[in-house]
Amino acid sequence: MDDDRIWTFEEHLWTGDAARYRECIDDDCVMVVPAEPHILTGSEAAEAMADTPRWSHVRFDARRVSRPQEGLIVIGYEATAERGEGERYRAWCTSTYRRLDHEKWRVVQHQQTPPLTAG
Repeated sequence: MDDDRIWTFEEHLWTGDAARYRECIDDDCVMVVPAEPHILTGSEAAEAMADTPRWSHVRFDARRVSRPQEGLIVIGYEATAERGEGERYRAWCTSTYRRLDHEKWRVVQHQQTPPLTAG
């Protein structure tokens, strides 16, 4: 998968509908997000994200792409997302994709780390 397609794929995870999200998340996915229950796996991750309001716009900065082996892609980036009446979200993220078949990719790992604040 070329870099442009990677970023389009990732954008659809943030802005696409629930069906698209379920289609892209692997049954073996492990996801870490900054909301309860924090660690989700497989269909649990897809269902939790499907129940979350989708973002209307997302921008990716500080993009990094790594291809450690054939059929495996790891990306890192800073996401800035918006929805509704000015609701904004920012986080540093990673996603890992594995190829199941020619042009068929699934997310097997995703994490989001929002900016840390002093407590």
